[in-house]
Amino acid sequence: MHKITLLGCTLGLLFSAMAQANEAPLEGTLAKIANSASITLGYRDASVPFSYVGDNSGKPMGYSVELAGKVVERIQQQLQLPKLAVKYNLVTSQTRIPLVQNGTVDLECGSTGVTAERQKQVAFSYGFIYVKGQLLTAKDSGIKSFADLRGKNVVTTAGTTNERFLKSYNVEHKIDMFVISAKDHGEAFQMLQSGRAAAFYMDDALLYGERAKARDPHNWIVVGEEQSREIYSCMVRKDDPQFLALVNTALADLYRSGEINGIYQRWFEQPIPPKGLNLEFPMTSELKAIIAKPTSDPVQ
Repeated sequence: MHKITLLGCTLGLLFSAMAQANEAPLEGTLAKIANSASITLGYRDASVPFSYVGDNSGKPMGYSVELAGKVVERIQQQLQLPKLAVKYNLVTSQTRIPLVQNGTVDLECGSTGVTAERQKQVAFSYGFIYVKGQLLTAKDSGIKSFADLRGKNVVTTAGTTNERFLKSYNVEHKIDMFVISAKDHGEAFQMLQSGRAAAFYMDDALLYGERAKARDPHNWIVVGEEQSREIYSCMVRKDDPQFLALVNTALADLYRSGEINGIYQRWFEQPIPPKGLNLEFPMTSELKAIIAKPTSDPVQ
């Protein structure tokens, strides 16, 4: 009996030692986070409802911000950190990739689309939404499609794939529109509301976010043939598979458990702060497919 007990203890210690040996040491971003007991999240200040500052607190909120928070919870659990300081660093369309690359930002969850070109510079998590390029315009503008933009000012956001697409589309299809580039989505919508632009070209989910900010959202409509298509993902540094795997595991668990449905509804189908407006943007079949089979591949 004593021999069996002794053998069991020996095997237990052996298996424990093997498990510890197989446990990879922390590297890259996870080592950085563990050593500093802090993580820096990149955020956008005007990408409603993904990542935006909606009140005087200056603290970011939104769908992407909430997902980043879930990742932070997983990191804290994985690294067994009783206290993990969460720092926020503002990024723009132009600065988001460089700030991830140079280590200023550890995780950027905002409204960044996955493209093959960007994958050469940073790594992307599983996608958390599927978007399509369309036009936001006044209900009485008479604009129904891209053909109606001839000779008109059309605004988009600088540093985005949408800006590049719109300029190429203008040349290829000889629309003769005047493309204006705004510094962010909020400024673009202000140009539309003030009459400086006849339409605003951007990803549909972001257009519904800007529309929700209007005094009367139903005076504005999203129209036009669906053009550029992308998935949005969180960005991390390249060649850091350990950190990327943790981010993906956190997202995959949200998808598998169904918790993602409540998070999505909170930001896209229910009143959101600060004004309690509803985007009225139900989950698409494309996003449901990503939730069922997570991917970080660019849309072909």
